[in-house]
Amino acid sequence: MKLKRKNVGAGILMVLFTVLFFVLTSKFFLVASSQTAEGVDLIEYGKRKWMKSDVLDAKRGTMFDRNGEVIAQDIPSYSVIAILDKNYPNHIKDPDEAANKLAKILDTDEGNLEELLSKEGRFQVEIPAGRKISYRKKEQIEKLKIPGIDFLRESRRYYPNQTFASHVIGYTGNGENGVQAGLMGLEKQLNKYLQEKDGKVTFLGDAFSRAIPANKESIEKPKHGQDVYLTLDEKIQLYLDEAVQEAAKEYEPEKITGIVADPKTGRILAMTNYPSFNPNEKDIENYTNFAISDAFEPGSTMKIFTLAAAIEEGKYNGNESFQSGSYKIPGNRPISDHNRKGWGTITYNEGVQNSSNVAFSKIVREKLGYEKFRSYISKFGLDQKTNIDLPNEKNGSILYNYEIEKVTTAFGQGSTITPIQQIQAATAIANGGKMMQPYVVDKILNPETKKTVLDNEPKVKGRPISEDTAKQVRDILETVVTEGTGKPYMIDGYSVAGKTGTAQIPGKDGRYISGWGENIFSFIGMAPKDDPKLLVYVAVERPKVEFPEMGSTPTANIFTSVMKSSLQYLNIQPEAKEKQNKSKAKKSYGKELDNYTGQSAKEAKSELEKLGMNVSVVGSGDEVMKQEPYEGAYVIKGERVILRTSGDAKMPDLTNWSYMDILRLSKLLELKETITGSGFAVKQNVKAGSPVKAGDYLVVQLEAPKETEPVTEENSEETEQNGEEAEQNSEEETIVTD
Repeated sequence: MKLKRKNVGAGILMVLFTVLFFVLTSKFFLVASSQTAEGVDLIEYGKRKWMKSDVLDAKRGTMFDRNGEVIAQDIPSYSVIAILDKNYPNHIKDPDEAANKLAKILDTDEGNLEELLSKEGRFQVEIPAGRKISYRKKEQIEKLKIPGIDFLRESRRYYPNQTFASHVIGYTGNGENGVQAGLMGLEKQLNKYLQEKDGKVTFLGDAFSRAIPANKESIEKPKHGQDVYLTLDEKIQLYLDEAVQEAAKEYEPEKITGIVADPKTGRILAMTNYPSFNPNEKDIENYTNFAISDAFEPGSTMKIFTLAAAIEEGKYNGNESFQSGSYKIPGNRPISDHNRKGWGTITYNEGVQNSSNVAFSKIVREKLGYEKFRSYISKFGLDQKTNIDLPNEKNGSILYNYEIEKVTTAFGQGSTITPIQQIQAATAIANGGKMMQPYVVDKILNPETKKTVLDNEPKVKGRPISEDTAKQVRDILETVVTEGTGKPYMIDGYSVAGKTGTAQIPGKDGRYISGWGENIFSFIGMAPKDDPKLLVYVAVERPKVEFPEMGSTPTANIFTSVMKSSLQYLNIQPEAKEKQNKSKAKKSYGKELDNYTGQSAKEAKSELEKLGMNVSVVGSGDEVMKQEPYEGAYVIKGERVILRTSGDAKMPDLTNWSYMDILRLSKLLELKETITGSGFAVKQNVKAGSPVKAGDYLVVQLEAPKETEPVTEENSEETEQNGEEAEQNSEEETIVTD
């Protein structure tokens, strides 16, 4: 009986195993034939499980200067990773020791690093402080031989010259999907050319991503970005950057803009702004490229184009005389020269040299005509963008509705223009009448085939004036530098043609800001004068200068340094000594002030008055002890000279004294002055004739004359070399029309 039950049990088991066998066999053949299980594609699952891939890094296009010097490139970098999985042969064995060694090199907190290296359940971690380190640091870490430490090779954008043309070049960062992309400047503008595309290699590998022998790799080649060659010249750009940084350090201005161009082609050789930034660190305070995006009242640099228009139309006679000082326009308050009283009867050439507002008002109103002048504004491209190949170019605004706006535009007030618009217009003066479009991208090449993808050529934007007119303008502008307001811009060995500009800055209340140095001081110049190889524009806004130092000093320092260094670098030979001596021998309009200390005050006063000076003697003695302006300062007719004699000093009547005159008096008497308002003195706290001594407080109120105040003027246009800034901020103007 027992045997029978055993046989039945064995039979049942045999049947069960047989059924199970057929079920499994059927399942096997079903899976084999369909290659799926539970809806899962087994082929694809196997590929995902064993198929591995590595990225083949592509390189973003490199930027070069015009001579092939690298100014932006991708360089290798490394990110530090730590393998924590204890099943992996090479893993972190002692987190404490590893953290102690790494923290010193990576300059990070040791405790936080140890906590990261001790995490459970992670195969590997990336060390934040170890992202994109240099090859040198990678070598330092490798020498520590820490088990479990490895590196991921990456690329990072590097700018070898640091702040070099940073607003032009721009910078990169993570764009969509974490891919490197241009975020500013040419990096952004040319991203479609510079953008790289990583490749990929695919292979069969084990759980540790080690390739299985004899497997076949699949390779997708990386696509490198295109290489960009710019018109910038590394040497000239570095000259400009260095000069701007020196001026910024010494004078702490609000802004500085500098442009160097080749006037024959329109190529921009250098362009910089202050504040600048280092694109390697992205410590950005200012995102605006002032050279192309900042439109402001140009000041007297605008007179270059008014002069050119008048000469081209045959309406300019430089030897013709006019009465300087003030000019009345019917229905409007009069316009006056920057020194308020003018220089008496002078020629128009002298008017250009002294930057006379009256001269240019008469030129545009009485000789050239408003409509004709307006047409030249367009011919010179001053009312439209230059279309330079940089992002975010702005256009200025030409105010030309009322008569007073038409007149003030002629000498650079009211209307606004960008620095790059002035550079483009000035190429016509330097290039025989042909106006060249500025550009910064020379060509773009495929780095592998060397095939040209884009090739820019110089483009003539127009011919606003003739070659003869351009030569005449340069000849006159040379005298501005040798005899007029541009004397600080002279360069030994080279003839410079150029024009100063001192622009007023509107405040939040719409009125012009007043005060010593509270202007935009600019200069546009070209050299050598007869065949200009370089065109340079510099503008410095609100430098911190103390009386009597001129606000134009930092502008002149930048211009002369950059122009001279660049000309020498380009092997432009200095001009013949005979020509230089001839230029220096020309008669100057005005006079360098002699030294009157030690002389009789009565005789000194008489001599100065014969020269046309306005003389004030302060002190009870007979002998001159001090003087303002100082010896060697360049003075012009009508300028006030103050003589301090021995003996007790008494306060003079300051009525109608200018801001600058009051500063000179305060300096001589060592007073602590407070000057309010704008215009000329109307009230003073110390009565005329009262004794004063060093340290006394002097409070003076200024007001603009009610009947003779000009509508607008360039209050602080520079006077001659070593002279003071005439009537700097001595009045604040508003445009008033009937």
